[in-house]
Amino acid sequence: MSDNEVVIRAINLTKTYRMGEMEVNALNGASLEIRRGEVVAITGPSGSGKSTMMNCLGCLDRPTSGEYYLDGELVSSLNDDQLATVRNRKIGFVFQSFNLLSRTTALANVELPLRYGGVTQGRTDRARQALVAVGLANRIHHRPTELSGGQQQRVAIARALVNDPAMLLADEPTGNLDSHSGKEIMELILTLNKERGTTVVIVTHDPAIAAQTQRTIRIKDGKVLEPEAAS
Repeated sequence: MSDNEVVIRAINLTKTYRMGEMEVNALNGASLEIRRGEVVAITGPSGSGKSTMMNCLGCLDRPTSGEYYLDGELVSSLNDDQLATVRNRKIGFVFQSFNLLSRTTALANVELPLRYGGVTQGRTDRARQALVAVGLANRIHHRPTELSGGQQQRVAIARALVNDPAMLLADEPTGNLDSHSGKEIMELILTLNKERGTTVVIVTHDPAIAAQTQRTIRIKDGKVLEPEAAS
């Protein structure tokens, strides 16, 4: 697989936490690759290391050792300010709890990554287009409290995509939704992947969610099991 086809390349990642006198190895030589345009699920039991892997892949934390390349850039040794820049430019986050600002409109919420990135020209138009893309053209001036859970998650997805990131990283994106809304959100994520070619990584414990992705990466005891090569 050529480098320009790979969005995520993690090589022998370790992450060690100290808890008093004890050391906990949350990641223990984990390696994986995710190709551009893939939809991949990362799964594993509680305590397996999948949340730590998500934090490393999302540049929310640095591995203790190993190398992590995101969109061809070695990011595992960057400092906090550099990681913040990479998060804003390269990663769109979708969380289980939506993480929207309750007192601002959907449009203002979606504009936030552009504001943080210093974008001024065309910012509102880009945010509006992102909301149209997720089916919320008639809700752009509504606040989160005026939206259903499914609609709030659509706002979060629009916010995640507004910077055209290299990767959409979704942590249990349907976990706070009823089954109908959850089904709609998964359909939306898969549709956006097909239409835009966005690489999607979903961290989930739900096998029904994982089954809808193109490939499942399983983590146990801080290691990647059964690394499945993309066809």
